[in-house]
Amino acid sequence: MIAEHNFYGVIAPVLTPFGDDGAPDAVRYLAHAKWLLAEGCTGLAPFGTTGEANSLGLEERIGLLDVLVDGGVDPALLMPGTGLCALSDTVTVTRHAVEKGCGGVMMLPPFYYKAVSDDGLFAYYSELIERIGDKRLKIYLYHIPPVAQVGLSVELVGRLIEAYPDTVVGLKDSSGDWNNTKALLDAYPGFTIFPGSEIFLLKGMRNGGAGCITATGNVNARMIRNVYDNWQTDRADDLQEEITSMRMTIQARPMIPMLKSIVAHFGNDPGWTNVRPPFLQLDAAQAQAGIEELTEQYGFELKAA
Repeated sequence: MIAEHNFYGVIAPVLTPFGDDGAPDAVRYLAHAKWLLAEGCTGLAPFGTTGEANSLGLEERIGLLDVLVDGGVDPALLMPGTGLCALSDTVTVTRHAVEKGCGGVMMLPPFYYKAVSDDGLFAYYSELIERIGDKRLKIYLYHIPPVAQVGLSVELVGRLIEAYPDTVVGLKDSSGDWNNTKALLDAYPGFTIFPGSEIFLLKGMRNGGAGCITATGNVNARMIRNVYDNWQTDRADDLQEEITSMRMTIQARPMIPMLKSIVAHFGNDPGWTNVRPPFLQLDAAQAQAGIEELTEQYGFELKAA
């Protein structure tokens, strides 16, 4: 039996703003999160790849989650990323998310050691679940082999569902491979599966998907939500084509710096361009060219928080 899921629709992996001192900017962070929900996001995924999560320390993750929940964001709408290489660190941030009432957590596999076996990955998740020992824990697996280089096989996903049907309740597939997403959807009907890009939103919905968890939800949530809301109408293919084209325009540049440049431009807030090393701010001319392409080709505009 597969447990009912807590999440659906358009979920944004929240960008993390940094001040000129390099520290996370709590004021901008909370404002951006609330604005994303107002723009049509049905949930938020703090500390994902787009949020530069693996450039954040444990205390920073814990502190920023406190900022969101204590600042009035419904924790049931939050799916923070808690997957880290050290099991003890994963337990720490996951337990904190559960205690704050988060609707779920998005969990990378331990990604430093490569060519590990499915048995080893199963043991990692199993021990994590047993250490937390809380029925409120809901795990959304995070499959992103282009970045992590350690993936989650279709078979391993099935083993985890069978062993922990009330805990392992969903998955984000950021493989960029529709065939992999389709294989998961076909193998585990009723399991909550999100493509990691709106490019596959309509295909996903037509095959039993739950929506998408997408970086560009940070700037284009309203249009992506429109596809989700209208996926069964005769407008769906045209709407999908438009958001796909816009996605391709944005990802033609370094994604995270480009997204931050868009927020900075339309919010008239240059501080939003700050990134944490090893990322670098996008060259101003490159950012401007991307913004002009969006506005001229698609009439794109953004009333940022």
